[in-house]
Amino acid sequence: MDFAFTAEQEELIRTLRGFARKELATRSQHWDKSGEFPASAWRQMGELGLLGLRAPAEYGGQETDLLTTGIAMEEIARGDFSCTYALQLAGLAGEIIGKNGSDEVKKRWLPGIISGESVVAIALTEPSVGSDAANLVCRAVRDGDEYVITGEKSGISMGMFAHVVMLFARTDASAKARGVTAFAVPLDAPGVSRSQLRDLGSRSIGRAVLSFDHVRIPASHRLGEEGTGFYQVMRGFDFNRVFIALACLGSAQASLEETMGYVKERKAFGKPIAQFEGVSFPIAEAATYIDAARWMSYRALWLADHGRPYTKEAAMAK
Repeated sequence: MDFAFTAEQEELIRTLRGFARKELATRSQHWDKSGEFPASAWRQMGELGLLGLRAPAEYGGQETDLLTTGIAMEEIARGDFSCTYALQLAGLAGEIIGKNGSDEVKKRWLPGIISGESVVAIALTEPSVGSDAANLVCRAVRDGDEYVITGEKSGISMGMFAHVVMLFARTDASAKARGVTAFAVPLDAPGVSRSQLRDLGSRSIGRAVLSFDHVRIPASHRLGEEGTGFYQVMRGFDFNRVFIALACLGSAQASLEETMGYVKERKAFGKPIAQFEGVSFPIAEAATYIDAARWMSYRALWLADHGRPYTKEAAMAK
């Protein structure tokens, strides 16, 4: 077994760690308190190639393996957790739009998503069923060369700022999982409305309720065949669970390192408080848990990159 990253991955870590420290950590509190969308950071991440890691090379992407993408998630989270949504959602777009979209949809949206100029969201969760993708209520009805979408999506990250959503809707009322289809829906389409949710944290991701009132989109905006949406989103959720785990670990590692720096400087009874077991033992335990969770996460992505089943490992990591 080889637990070492490649030379290229180590260089990526060094680059992104410096970027996260200088460009993200210094602005993170402002974004969270104000709820301001970090548009400049999105573009910077686009310039670094981070938003095209999982996208087709034909549209400016890099088609990078999942493990390398996970490294990027962890390092960006050291500076600002909310900015990892850029990588999560762009990664899902590369997977879902890149593999299932028409040439028209891919040409229209992927270059902008990769550059950070266009923001994408995923519209799955609904008020009555949560994220139960097999029981969605939002419906899409075929009408000639168009689909008419009616329904509501709730708790949508980037919902207030996104230009396009990967929306999952029911096209067959008689089927459950096999009745769900994916679509690319521009959020400036007539009949779309947004309502912002008030959150305790991560305010810069603009979580929202999205309402679709007989929204018409071209049939060419369907992503894949009818009835394949459930399987698309579940495949994407497997690796995204690990990405979320690594984002949490990146933030946890940054907090741990800040704590370690503090306890080495803070003194009591004539010595640094790090020398007291009541302080140092919990820190050592936290470091152990973080490291164990980190390698569980990277093992899951390694399995995925080698074509092995990893659904269980992804769920365990998250």
